[in-house]
Amino acid sequence: MSITLENVYKSFKGQEVLKDIDLEIQPSEFVCIVGESGSGKTTLLKIVAGLLEPDKGVVQIADQCSVVFQNSALFPWLNVSENISFPFNVLGRNMPKTRLEQIISELGLKGLEKRYPKQLSGGQRQRVGIARAMALKRKILLLDEPFSALDVKTSEELHSLLLGLWRTNKLTVLMVSHSIEEAVFLSDRVVIMDKGKIRRVVTIDLDRPRQKTDPIFRKYVEHIQAVVEN
Repeated sequence: MSITLENVYKSFKGQEVLKDIDLEIQPSEFVCIVGESGSGKTTLLKIVAGLLEPDKGVVQIADQCSVVFQNSALFPWLNVSENISFPFNVLGRNMPKTRLEQIISELGLKGLEKRYPKQLSGGQRQRVGIARAMALKRKILLLDEPFSALDVKTSEELHSLLLGLWRTNKLTVLMVSHSIEEAVFLSDRVVIMDKGKIRRVVTIDLDRPRQKTDPIFRKYVEHIQAVVEN
């Protein structure tokens, strides 16, 4: 499922936040957005998600999106199973038991079904957030810095998990990342934003699985870092 943005513009209180955004994401492509704080990354993601309206421009999305937020945004009064099945409740339906069991297994949450968010680690909470986003089998997944609050080991585990879900479910993924290394590890293309505009798009021509110690991997990281900083 594809995403197309043409000449997208957004301002807040007269201040430009996004300007002249043109971007096309192909079906089953994994794209990360990077850039310094205030570059417009999250605003762009929210526009794609339908949480914000652009002032100008065209946004075309081939399917409904699911969104994973930085803080997982779980309901503290619902347990793991109830949080995952919540999108079905909104639609006035019950989540099929087989689907719930499948997604709990895929996300490594077996045995945690009755726990509440306060009883989970940060990584477990984010797994539940991803599971909830996957519940309705939508083909477009949007993520806003989902791993930024996690330790390195947990982040790396979730990177592998996310790539597995992307491959298995043939998802189209657009993800905002605070980490250039993370973006190079995960994505097909890295979109570099600066002052509300797309400064450059870098195609990551590396086979998966990728090794962060690979000299070519390091060159991609260094190149993107240089573009961001200059």
